[in-house]
Amino acid sequence: MMTPTTKDQIITTAWSNLSPGEQIQHLEVEGYVILPNVLTPEHITQLQNELLHVPTVGADYTDKKQTHNDIQWQGGAVTELMAHAPIVDFLTTLFGSTPILMTYDYSRSEPGCPPINLHCDGQPWGSKIFGPEQSCPKLVRVLYYLQDLTPEAAPFRVVPRSHLSFHNDANPYLRYKEHPEQVKVTCTAGSAALINQNVVHGNYANLSNYPRELLGIAYRPTWAGPHAAVEPWPPAELAKVSPAVRQVLQDRNTRIWMYDAPNVPADLKSQAPGINPSRWEKKK
Repeated sequence: MMTPTTKDQIITTAWSNLSPGEQIQHLEVEGYVILPNVLTPEHITQLQNELLHVPTVGADYTDKKQTHNDIQWQGGAVTELMAHAPIVDFLTTLFGSTPILMTYDYSRSEPGCPPINLHCDGQPWGSKIFGPEQSCPKLVRVLYYLQDLTPEAAPFRVVPRSHLSFHNDANPYLRYKEHPEQVKVTCTAGSAALINQNVVHGNYANLSNYPRELLGIAYRPTWAGPHAAVEPWPPAELAKVSPAVRQVLQDRNTRIWMYDAPNVPADLKSQAPGINPSRWEKKK
């Protein structure tokens, strides 16, 4: 039996000790995982310098949270981050194919920023906030933190395993002020939090004396297209990016849909490693 969490406990998992299989297990079962130190200090500085003059707007509930949506065409290290090898390689293993990027945003929680309500990032029929881009049946958001995520500096909060629930309380359109079993997740600058789109999550207030920045990128498997058509990437912008970035900027409407598939297809397989129960035992 799993030990129930207690409200606001700080997670002390030794993230750097997890094997690849354990990382996948944590993401699939708990709904999130931290991949530590995927950015070097030099890489962080480069990103921060490029973000200094990016225009932002305040959130509708506070001007202490500043955002810039659709930052993928910014250029430089910000654009190249979409193809950052440690994350793309992990997602390629997780998905069994090159991930398809759906959205890319920047947000900054200023000192004094209030907590973000608990919510889900995936909504199966779209919404005014997320549109159809994040209506995909399977989607992972990658949150790159550019400062240390301490207990005071707007740390990540999450209700572990909430994405597994069939209960009406797990309706991904619902939001909550807090939850008695929410937990607090911290990590060092340059780490990334990967989250299932249906896990209930948010962040705590920024009680520190510095802004906490993150770059958030949503990826999904090839088969798991959105419920409705989304705008294609502009050809003129695609022509400017590197081949590695172009690989993840595939057609966002791509999906593998087999509406007319018979009960006994002609090419039935007898192996499917991606659903092996033993996938969590992968050591390298």
